[in-house]
Amino acid sequence: MNEDSVRATRERSRVALVTCDQIPELDRDDQLVLPALRERGVEAVPVAWDAPAVDWSSFALAVIRSPWDYVARRDEFVAWAAKVPRLANPADVVTWNTDKRYLRELAVAGVPVVPTTWVEPGGAWRPPPGGEVVVKPAVGAGSLDSGRYDLDRAEHRELAAAHVARLRLAGRLVMVQPYLAAVDTYGETALLFFPGDGDLAFSHAIRKGAMLTGPDEGVEGLYKEESIRTRSPLDAELEIARKALAAVPGGPDRLLYARVDLIPGPDDLPVLVELELTEPSLFLGTAGGAPERFAEAIAARL
Repeated sequence: MNEDSVRATRERSRVALVTCDQIPELDRDDQLVLPALRERGVEAVPVAWDAPAVDWSSFALAVIRSPWDYVARRDEFVAWAAKVPRLANPADVVTWNTDKRYLRELAVAGVPVVPTTWVEPGGAWRPPPGGEVVVKPAVGAGSLDSGRYDLDRAEHRELAAAHVARLRLAGRLVMVQPYLAAVDTYGETALLFFPGDGDLAFSHAIRKGAMLTGPDEGVEGLYKEESIRTRSPLDAELEIARKALAAVPGGPDRLLYARVDLIPGPDDLPVLVELELTEPSLFLGTAGGAPERFAEAIAARL
């Protein structure tokens, strides 16, 4: 085999796992897929999304994993995604999914989603007289800039109004949602999907404990730490997850991975909190065979 053939063969099996310069060697969970990729003859290279002078065309595939510093530079991130020739998940999905206004489209498609009040940067919001709410930005990740407020308390009403105003003044679209109390007991269910048997197939699920315990006080780092354990999803959760995936623009067949986050609503039926198609944690370490299933999905794309 001549030098050009060797180079071509290498490039056909070379994959970029996209991260950020704060996690240059990937998140610990993502590192679990590396041995499984090597077994399949795939060379995986961690690369920061904004690293200078990267030739993205030299990779057979670029898989977005942990570029969690993009939130403050979403426009730059979306523009970067559009320039990567072989990106998973695709650039148009990244654009759609990094702004939670996609929840409006899913609701129109019949997916049960958390009721949301949207406060535009130039708008105004007055706290309702009572109840618990969550305030967060429409472009965000890792529970950053998010808070939980008990509006029966005068102090929390003032803090919630200040939180909304702070995000608005920063030019950010604000989401105000009812706090779903079931997250404190039942928790949040995250269902993970990878391609399999010609379709996007369920891989595994986890339970997340409550993340928001009070008003937003800021977070050091890229995300809040999560309490995770394995979970077997209910049939109703699987049904809603598949309904949400079916409503993804362009269809779910283009996706290399998907995570669907659900919490029981006041009637105990699950509602969609987020549909994670850009850079979700995949919790590969929580289920036997999950790293191998993800590696197989990546190898199949090559």
